Amino acid sequence: MEHVILLDEAGEAIGLRDKQTVHTDATPLHLAFSCYVFDAEGRYLASRRALSKKTWPGIWTNSVCGHPAEGETLADAVRRRASYELGLPLDEVRLVLPAFRYRAELHGVVENEMCPVFYATASALPRPNPAEVEETRWLSWAEFQAAVSAEGSEFSPWSQLQIQQLAALGDDPAAWPEGDPALLPPAARITATATRDDEPAARISVAG
Repeated sequence: MEHVILLDEAGEAIGLRDKQTVHTDATPLHLAFSCYVFDAEGRYLASRRALSKKTWPGIWTNSVCGHPAEGETLADAVRRRASYELGLPLDEVRLVLPAFRYRAELHGVVENEMCPVFYATASALPRPNPAEVEETRWLSWAEFQAAVSAEGSEFSPWSQLQIQQLAALGDDPAAWPEGDPALLPPAARITATATRDDEPAARISVAG
């Protein structure tokens, strides 16, 4: 059974909940992540959520989202979900927005997350899992920004909010500065912020 980590308003872990039952019209605050994946040419990989998904089915969004397991670093969770959802091994994984948080609702289902955001690179082509991803599309970063910001955007509400904060980091995603891990929710501060496949995940511990 897959769980999500429940949080209090300070970002401290207060328990676990079955992922299959946590998303309702009163979803409790929990820990998640979002990741934006780029190829060697600087193109961004947008993904469309599978039509069978309980939350935001068929909606275009960032490359991959998910929830870390108990005791799992966020960077490890990013790699795990990218592999599972996109069939995609990641190269660089870098924390860029440690303190992002949002709440959104669609058709009576609420998302309510502290959701640190990561930049990642990949040298392989995606092989989407149809249970998770309906389709993918490579875009220039400028094209993605325009699509997300357009009136009547079909992109997820969290990507619309994230794009505003990412824009403040600069026009070149490869040059985005690494986020300060001390700004992560306390429940996520044992996280690896920048690892490669050939490097062990460096765990850090920051006093909450």
